[in-house]
Amino acid sequence: MKKHYVQLKPADKAKLKALISKKALKPRGLKRATALLELGKGKTYKEVAETLGVSSVTVSSWAQKYRKEGLKFLKDKPRPGRPKDITARQRAKIVALAKSKPPEGHDKWSLRLLAEKAVALGLVDSISHQYINQILKDDELSIY
Repeated sequence: MKKHYVQLKPADKAKLKALISKKALKPRGLKRATALLELGKGKTYKEVAETLGVSSVTVSSWAQKYRKEGLKFLKDKPRPGRPKDITARQRAKIVALAKSKPPEGHDKWSLRLLAEKAVALGLVDSISHQYINQILKDDELSIY
């Protein structure tokens, strides 16, 4: 089996040691930093992988990322995710609406009726009854 090495720059090695000792990284970054130091000592991907409880492919990809990006790869890049549709203030107003007296002709609020009323009052541009349900669940409020 071919032995792979990572040549750490002296400045990078010192920075890695400092980051680890100060615990300035999140757990993922800490594992990556530890792996780099171990690889810098001449250990193989397999040895480092067994020590850290990850696969040797993972350790290999970390080594490649270090060669390409330097220490920048230690921190996770922001993930896009879906942005929040409504603000906390809008959520609070929807919860308050659900707690209020239902409109005439209705014994209680339905999820669809709440969604329609929230749009009619201008609380939100659009909202589904399922999202209304999620908001109420998050607030531990059940209309049933």
